[in-house]
Amino acid sequence: MRNVSVIIPAYNEEKTIGQVIDIVNESNIECEIIVVNNCCTDGTTEAATEKGAKVVYCDKKGKGYAMEVGLKAATNEIVVFLDADITDYDKNLIPLLVTPIIENDIDFVKSTFERTKGGLVTNIGIKPLLDILFPELYPFSEPLSGMIASKKSILEKLEFEKDYGVDIGIVLDIMNLKLTTVEVNIGKIQNMSHLLKTTESMQNMSIQVMRAILKRAKYVK
Repeated sequence: MRNVSVIIPAYNEEKTIGQVIDIVNESNIECEIIVVNNCCTDGTTEAATEKGAKVVYCDKKGKGYAMEVGLKAATNEIVVFLDADITDYDKNLIPLLVTPIIENDIDFVKSTFERTKGGLVTNIGIKPLLDILFPELYPFSEPLSGMIASKKSILEKLEFEKDYGVDIGIVLDIMNLKLTTVEVNIGKIQNMSHLLKTTESMQNMSIQVMRAILKRAKYVK
């Protein structure tokens, strides 16, 4: 199968990044693994380098900034983005995400998954807003999933939001461009870091996501 660039934005993920890299390396697809150090203050770089990943640096804090830096560093046309704090990805994660692109020339692949806990921001805040503003446009069950695959040539044309609104912004822009999309189930996962976030930090995340949605609905700039 063709080579794939796997981009993993990371902020202080020294405890989990090595396990994520191991899962990528277990797939039967040759991957270029790029870890984006997004202003880390811990040993994320050392942990990633020890596992053989390429580390690039983003000096502006924000997930969207880190994704842009990783995309620029990618050398392959097929690109996968993964979250750095999930250690129970399925070992077939990469094939699941990229096979629709390789075999069916799909433009964009979004992951869905079963949660063990969590999902309040998505289910209570984001999905209802999407249902109101984009009832016919939005087909995905996990709108905020950070595990996606697409083509570099497509992603380079998009304007990434710089904060946690980046994931939903990409999805809505892809849909507005009427590109081919598919959702794939990657199994059961748990993002433990979200369970440890404070109410204030979750509120800030929700505001950033909602702003990205409202921006595309022309309610805010």
